[in-house]
Order: sequence, then structure tokens, then C-alpha cells
Amino acid sequence: MGLNVAVQMDPIERIKIAGDSTFALLLEAQKRGHKLSYYTPDRLAQLGGRIFASVQALKVQDTEGSHFTLGESKRVELTSFDAILLRQDPPFDLAYITTTHLLERVHPKTLVVNDPANVRNAPEKIFVTEFSDLMPPTLLTRDLAEIKAFRAEHGDIVMKPLYGKGGEAVFRLEANDLNFGSLYDLFAATFREQWVVQKFLPAVKQGDKRIILVDGELGGAVNRVPAADDLRSNMVRGGSPKATDLTPREREICARIGPSLRERGLLFVGIDVIDGWLTEINVTSPTGIRAIKKLGGPDVAAMVWDKIETKRK
Repeated sequence: MGLNVAVQMDPIERIKIAGDSTFALLLEAQKRGHKLSYYTPDRLAQLGGRIFASVQALKVQDTEGSHFTLGESKRVELTSFDAILLRQDPPFDLAYITTTHLLERVHPKTLVVNDPANVRNAPEKIFVTEFSDLMPPTLLTRDLAEIKAFRAEHGDIVMKPLYGKGGEAVFRLEANDLNFGSLYDLFAATFREQWVVQKFLPAVKQGDKRIILVDGELGGAVNRVPAADDLRSNMVRGGSPKATDLTPREREICARIGPSLRERGLLFVGIDVIDGWLTEINVTSPTGIRAIKKLGGPDVAAMVWDKIETKRK
């Protein structure tokens, strides 16, 4: 029996379908006969204890430039859906957090993927620190003395925003880089919260693996290799996807964090691993599905829907 499914996402006309994981999930849902509805986060509303959204019926096709058709907008109570895909991209700001509070009112009667309370409570660069022994040396702070001491101990470092996305504002500072003071001032003026300071891993030039876990189990992986003139491996920043196998260390990482993901209702998660070190656990809107399949890997979208259908039974 087909499910009644809604997707909460960014404007669908703006996505690049060739690499978009949300689009891959929608294609698979439609293939299975599930009924799709679409809305953007700004269409959410709470009246008393009830949550509504103005939704549109959605059909998708894998054709660039003509990838979707929408029906008329109608106001619907979200408990009428069997499942909701929480798939808007960061920034993970107060607007994003507010949507998790609203969706929490309908979950688990309506299955929200991922669990909205745990999306809120597991920011990618903070949740990961629960597994600090699997990580490179990492400091969360905005205190200058703390950063100077960390830099003195580890030499080359990376600084990045705590709630950044897609490789935005990621900087490498070598041990004697004279830009450190200016970069500190820039970060201090731009970001009110702490930021991430991490030991630089030179092996990032060989790739930053995105590993997908589905309900705590290994789904698939892709190695993202940075462009020759860039530190960042994100595919939206010019990183090249390459087929990959997992090392014993990477399998150990998956085995360690899998139970915690499952307990939190984080059904679709992407982790980042550089040279055997865990750097992030992405729970908001992880990507990589289409790249993995195109490189001959498993169909992760099918795995996700298998789990959703099982849970709805």
C-alpha cells in the first residue's frame, strides 16, 4: 500500500537534480507508488496544538530543467501524512530549529525522517564530539587564548564555523601564518557562537569520505577529492566524487556510532571521515546518494524507503 508522504525542503526549482539526495528519495518514493506532497518551511503553521502546512501535490521526473510538476496549494494538517521528509538544507539557525519544534508535535504519529527533536539536539559539529576518541584533536571555542594554545600544540589547524555548511568559510592556518589575527577578528565579528578549531589532516588531499548510514547501518560511501587549488572536498565546492571501499577503521567508526543514531531516530545520516578520523555527523540534510549509485555503489534511496515502509507497518 502506498504511503502519503510530504517533503519539507528548499524551493524545488532551485535544486541541482544530478547530485541532489532529496530528489533521489522523491524519485524512489514515486517509483514505489507513494503519494507525494511538497512544501517549504515558511508554509508551516501551528494553531493550538495542531500543525498545518500549505502543500502541493508533487510529481518528479529525472529531467534537468523539467524535473517537477506541482498541483494547487491546499492547507493540510500534517498528522494526515504517514511520513514527512525533513530535508531543507542548513544554515542550522533559529528558523531551522523552530521547524523542528513544530514537527516534533506530529512525530511519531507521523514519522518524521529524521526525528526532529534529535535533529535539533545533534548539530553535526557538536554531536560528533560524543565520539571524541574517533576524531582528530578538536576544540570548540571563540576564546583567543584557547585557540593560541591549541595552535601551539598542533601547528597547522583548520578553523570553520560551528553551524557552517557545504564547506563555507573553512580556513587552513599553517603554524606561522600571519593571517591568524585577522582571521580571528573576522570570525569574532561574524559568528556569535563558538567555532570549530581542528588539527589539519594533510591526507584530506587524498579525499574526504562521505559514508551514509541508514538506521545505524552502513549504506554506501563516496570519496570526495578536493580540487588541486582548494582545501575543501565538498562537491558543491569542486570536489570530485570517486568510488571507494571502506577500511577496517572506517567500518569500526560506523559500528561505534550506529547504535546511537538508531536510538535517536536518525534514520538517514552522512558521516565525514578523513584518513580514518571522524570529523562530522550530518543529520540535517545529508547528501551523497546519487554519487554513490552513479559510481556503481548501492541504491541508498531504496534502503531508506525500505526502512520507512517497515517502520510505518
